[in-house]
Amino acid sequence: MSDYSNYKHSDTSQEIISAAYEVYNYLGFGFFESVYEKALQIELEDRGFTVSSQQAIKVFYKKRTAGDFKTDLIVNDSIIIELKAVSKIDPKHEVQLVNYLRATEIEVGLVINFGQELKIKRRVFSNERKRNFR
Repeated sequence: MSDYSNYKHSDTSQEIISAAYEVYNYLGFGFFESVYEKALQIELEDRGFTVSSQQAIKVFYKKRTAGDFKTDLIVNDSIIIELKAVSKIDPKHEVQLVNYLRATEIEVGLVINFGQELKIKRRVFSNERKRNFR
């Protein structure tokens, strides 16, 4: 596991990663994404985190709603988790996460893939850089 001590929300990120490993070690490979989503939510809540699932987020264009999306999980209103259960994380999954970060005030996100191997990618999009998007 990497040292996230220099990153925003590093303690929470480390706990989420630990929880993902707990879920993966318990369930293994081969379930639908929705099963991993619910299991990770349960694990994180058991660890004392506030977790929202499938939360609707509006996307704005020139201060008007252009659409919306639903996040897989949001932890403590500070980290978006995009879950996958595919053979490998595709660059489009990371782009999807960055777009979710761009559309919100949340700056940190994780793509967690419960594929044949557990893989995790961390992305940050600072609110300072988002000012032009809202």
